[in-house]
Amino acid sequence: MNRILWVDDEIDLLQPYIIYLKEKNYEVVTASNGEDALEVFSHQHSAFSIVFLDENMPGMTGLETLQEIKRLHPEVPVVMITKSEEEHIMEQAIGEKIADYLIKPVNPSQILLCLKKHIHQQAIVSEQVQQNYRQEWSDISYMIDTATTIEEWQAIERTLSKWDIELENSSMRSLIEDQRTQANAAFAKWIAKNYVSWFGNTDQITRPIMSPDVMKHSVFPLLDKGEKVLLCVIDNFRYDQWKTIQPLISEFYTIRSEEQYTSILPTATQYARNAIFSGLLPLQIQTMYPQYWVEEGDEESKNQYEKELVRTLLDRYRRRETFNYWKVNESDFCERVIAQLKGVQTPLNVVVLNFIDMLSHSRTESKMMRELANDEAAYRSLTLSWFRHSPTYELLRRAAELGFTLVLTTDHGTTRVKNAVQIIADKNTNTNIRYKVGKALNCASKNVFSIEQPKRVGLPCPNVSSSYAFCTGSDFFAYPNQFNYYAQYYRNTFQHGGISLEEMIIPLVTLIPKS
Repeated sequence: MNRILWVDDEIDLLQPYIIYLKEKNYEVVTASNGEDALEVFSHQHSAFSIVFLDENMPGMTGLETLQEIKRLHPEVPVVMITKSEEEHIMEQAIGEKIADYLIKPVNPSQILLCLKKHIHQQAIVSEQVQQNYRQEWSDISYMIDTATTIEEWQAIERTLSKWDIELENSSMRSLIEDQRTQANAAFAKWIAKNYVSWFGNTDQITRPIMSPDVMKHSVFPLLDKGEKVLLCVIDNFRYDQWKTIQPLISEFYTIRSEEQYTSILPTATQYARNAIFSGLLPLQIQTMYPQYWVEEGDEESKNQYEKELVRTLLDRYRRRETFNYWKVNESDFCERVIAQLKGVQTPLNVVVLNFIDMLSHSRTESKMMRELANDEAAYRSLTLSWFRHSPTYELLRRAAELGFTLVLTTDHGTTRVKNAVQIIADKNTNTNIRYKVGKALNCASKNVFSIEQPKRVGLPCPNVSSSYAFCTGSDFFAYPNQFNYYAQYYRNTFQHGGISLEEMIIPLVTLIPKS
């Protein structure tokens, strides 16, 4: 039974309300002044679900009583009830963080609605959300079973992300996780069937918007209109993470278009992000600009030539725009970028944010970070906390103030891996656990997608006999040597490089400043 503390100097006149609430299974404790209310509250605060507090009382006023209640136990919701509609009283009460504000005379239905809103809302919302998901479950399964186009898979990822977020604190989480597993298995089969056909003579082939198309599709048209553009590429940024931070960005930006595009394979920074900035497939980069392509086995950074690749893209399309390029790995440097924005008149401005990528890698290597982000819900929560408290939030807010059109996207997403599969490869094979490129790759798993002729899909061949193998769903590769150790080490970490909705179907959002 929920207990209510009701404080009013005319409490005897409220007996009909108290009787009504008792009939609704609430216990009501009363006090006729602030001093008595605080005496009761200080000894029984944990027993009260909510406080109804009259604003106009002799002696200790309602606002003074409110201040003491909030000082003692700020978590208890307080509803102010008053005859006054004076603005300054309302503002002062709101400033003291009241839960609600009711104007006398109140009726029983108002009181009941207030209780449902502040005591039972979470349970009511949770039950309604679960009921809605139960009703939609079969529709989602049908969407998964019948999807034949990239647009349908994009709709599936949007739908699953919505329910991932809404059910993250629900007992039905396992059900949505099972449905995502079903979706990723079907999506991997669809990719295996269609991926190679997207490449070749692109004038005759209809393919989804992919990594090399991002600049031409979303940035060039804005530059043609004379808009000042900030292209923000957040590494390792999933669609559900975008939906998590969207409310914060919406404080100063309005969405002009919200799309999803398809990352190329491998869903790894070396391939996908270089493809974005060059407008080319990896093999084309290697062939046309060998000085800007870093091989898998090389020790140097695989993305150290991004600025140069942007220049090659603009030159090939005979675009004369000047541009700025910043790669942000530390908060101090982000603050310097913010300071530089004020004087920027350059049409194109590119910023790469690596925090989520660093979060993903540190989570793999740190036991503490694994505890902090032990599943997708916690991973989203950390993303939201980072965005809210990092200079990135200030960077985008400042960009809106200065009139930049924002294109927000990523190079690929990540997925939480669970199942290790054995692969045999030579010593020169790359280290990524979601994809392998090398000679004589041998894996018995039926869930691996292999590309025996990499050039057909625009991928370089380190050797003449090299092939690519991609994990699907929640699988990851491990070698027979120390297999159990690595299976345990990487299980439940967030990885990228393979085939899943989370890694391949990723956000591409254009926003305009609210000002």
